[in-house]
Amino acid sequence: MPGRRPRPHRDDVRIALAGLLGGLLLWGAGLDTRPATEDLVLWAGRWPVLLPLTVTAGCELLRRTHPRTGLLIGGAALTLDTVTQGSLVTVVMFTDLVYAAVLYGPPATARRVLWISGLLTVLGTIVPVALWRKPEALLIGVVIGVVAFTPGATGWVVRNHRDAAEAARLRAEQTALLAEIDRVQAVTAERARMARELHDMVANHLSAIAIHSTAALSLDDPDTSQQALGVIRENSVEGLAEMRRLIGILRDSSGDTEPAAAPTLDGLGTLVDHARANGLDVQLDRTHTALPAPVELAAYRIVQESLTNALKHASPGRVTVSLVQRDHALDVCVRSPFGGVRDDGPRAPGSGAGLIGMRERVALLHGTFEAGPEGGPTGGAADSETGGTWAVRATFPITEGETA
Repeated sequence: MPGRRPRPHRDDVRIALAGLLGGLLLWGAGLDTRPATEDLVLWAGRWPVLLPLTVTAGCELLRRTHPRTGLLIGGAALTLDTVTQGSLVTVVMFTDLVYAAVLYGPPATARRVLWISGLLTVLGTIVPVALWRKPEALLIGVVIGVVAFTPGATGWVVRNHRDAAEAARLRAEQTALLAEIDRVQAVTAERARMARELHDMVANHLSAIAIHSTAALSLDDPDTSQQALGVIRENSVEGLAEMRRLIGILRDSSGDTEPAAAPTLDGLGTLVDHARANGLDVQLDRTHTALPAPVELAAYRIVQESLTNALKHASPGRVTVSLVQRDHALDVCVRSPFGGVRDDGPRAPGSGAGLIGMRERVALLHGTFEAGPEGGPTGGAADSETGGTWAVRATFPITEGETA
């Protein structure tokens, strides 16, 4: 329940009972630390010894829950014990209270107890020797050091080791958490990459299949239907081949098949020929030399997806593909006729992931990407009456000295 005071630890209860029973055993055997005739004994007799013994044993119950309170009360009990015939168990339990105050108390209390006990040890050594001029006076400092400073120093060492172990455990947990975050991010990035590759490899062929199948169904012309079916079969075979290649990469852990699935700009001619076979009037103009492999793959996928979108959405007219290499950058631009929103909708359905995938590819290579009507805002719509040109522009930075 809220506000409930903490109960003593089970080990503290055992320590308190063991100390009390041990003290009673020594008391019953008459083993006191000082004789009744000693000058410092102000409260003679055997019964007064039990009071500081009992109080100190009770303070042991507070060694974890309230270490400062236990040390203060225990110090008063030890002071009372010095004016009686004394019990060795009371002194031993007080040393444990000093140790517990340093180990379980707040950091400020631990430092304060250590400094005070050290100061008392020094004073207990210097002052008696200066006053009495006898070597035996050094024993007072030794006794104070054994009773107060030694258990405090031991508690400080144990506390440092415990804090170091806790810090190491926290670092290990943080490292494991960061590793898990990295793993999740890597899995997410790999899933996004696979989605882009799958979309770019298959969308072009499936769009052509959808368009030509629509034409074959809508036209009652055997020759046109035969030609459309031929195009459908060709795109189906090529789409299945690329799908098998991608699945083979995913199943093969050696990575030997990965280069075969990474097209380069040398394949743009074949890509343009397929687009022309699907009914697009495409003009290719490129001026570039050897490029880094990631740039070539990204540029190829940009052109491929742009031609796919032109096949589905563009108005009749010429589609121009331009690749120009500047000092340290490659500019890719694909322009297609754009007449606004089609009344009958796109010639093939789309998921809208094409522009997202292209933008992600360019962002991974720290490039810039724009898509939209020329002269209008990115992603805007052109005037459906006047028409216009839809342009996809991507710029890839090229590191100096990097080759394909």
